[in-house]
Amino acid sequence: MAQVITISIDLLMALCMFLFGKYFYNSKGKACNLLTGYNMRSENDRKSPDEEKDMCRVYGKILMIMAVPFLCGAAIDLVKPGIGCVLAWCIWILLFIWLCIKRTKLEK
Repeated sequence: MAQVITISIDLLMALCMFLFGKYFYNSKGKACNLLTGYNMRSENDRKSPDEEKDMCRVYGKILMIMAVPFLCGAAIDLVKPGIGCVLAWCIWILLFIWLCIKRTKLEK
C-alpha cells in the first residue's frame, strides 16, 4: 500500500511540474503575472515583452526539468518504497533553490 501511495505522489508531482512548465513555456510572456512581485513593479522596471517571453521560456524549461526527479523517484519506489519519494523531494528542493538564484540574476 505504501508503495502505491509514494509512486502516486511522485507521478502527480511530476505531472504538476511538467504542466506548470509547459504553461510558462507556451504563455508568450503572460505567465510573468504569476511570478511573485513581478506584477507589482512599475512599467519602467518591467522588462520588454520580448524579455518577458524569454524569461517565461527559461522558467518553463526549468520547471519541466524539475519533473524529472519525481519520475526517477517513482522508478526507485518500485524497488524501495519511500526512498525514491524522499530522494526526489531533496533533489527538487535543490533545484528550487537553483531556480530562485537564477531568477534573481535574470531579473536584475
